[in-house]
Amino acid sequence: MNFSAKLSRRQVLQAVTAAAAASAWSPPAMAVTYPTRPIRLIVGLPAGGTPDVYARLVANKMSPLLGQPIVVDNRPGASGNIATELMIRAAPDGYTLLLVIAPNVINASLYPDLKYNFIRDTVPVASIGGSPFVMVVNPSFPAKTVPEFIAYAKAHPGEINVASTGIGNLTHMAAELFKMMAGIDMLHVPYHGETAAQADLLSGRVQVMFDPIPSSLGYIRGGKLRGLAVTSDKPMDVLPNLPTMTQFLPDYQVTGITGISAPKGTPSDVIGILNKAVNTTLADPKIKARFADLGSAELVGTPADFGKVVANETAKWAKVVKFAQIKPE
Repeated sequence: MNFSAKLSRRQVLQAVTAAAAASAWSPPAMAVTYPTRPIRLIVGLPAGGTPDVYARLVANKMSPLLGQPIVVDNRPGASGNIATELMIRAAPDGYTLLLVIAPNVINASLYPDLKYNFIRDTVPVASIGGSPFVMVVNPSFPAKTVPEFIAYAKAHPGEINVASTGIGNLTHMAAELFKMMAGIDMLHVPYHGETAAQADLLSGRVQVMFDPIPSSLGYIRGGKLRGLAVTSDKPMDVLPNLPTMTQFLPDYQVTGITGISAPKGTPSDVIGILNKAVNTTLADPKIKARFADLGSAELVGTPADFGKVVANETAKWAKVVKFAQIKPE
């Protein structure tokens, strides 16, 4: 009798523990079981970059929640268009996803002959995070603040060289948005990648760059580059001494968006399961801390929330492409 009572209490304890685990993660009810096999997350950039790091962080944490591995598939090339077309042509069953990055909201206006319409041909799953940029100059440059930079640029039109990692890249678009809003002229110098652009910025061959925070953070802390402002709407903990660009140009904000989308026609219940898995992942303290270390912030929301971000960013960069008359390489 006593043994039975102890067994009963043990069973009750096990049941309570199981219920607690289920409340932490329980996918929405759906008619069809999902997932039953590995999921592919396509990334339109080489392995090792900041967006790729985000993809792998999220994929590794989501996999045990879903009970299936999420395989990151890097497909660089054509400014992300190769990866995007690959996802769009895939079966809309939730087993092929795309890491959405800045080119997906820029290419719509940059490339007049795309074979797809990103907003029309995809369905948003979830936002992952936003990566603000930092405006950095070579330490030899005379301006130490954004107002001083603008004043110098107006006094020396076309004499400042601004580096980017390629035509139509977000580093380029951020510079063009700054030129448009500040009413200045700078010479754009595109490079094939981050390494070459930073090398010339460090040597003084170019004077300024709008760079992802993780790329410049070490140089700023080491005194090899001077940060003037971050492009977020709030100060960044990793660069606490830098002002936001909005203090000088109220509507200036640049964030490298990351999120997940699926092919159009993917069932809504599948989207719901994936969205909950992403948001549960982003709520993990270790993920939050890692994002903060990278100078980013996780963004939790519904599929519709992420859809609004994609639409707003697409419209925003279309105006810049038109203003600067940017043509793809």
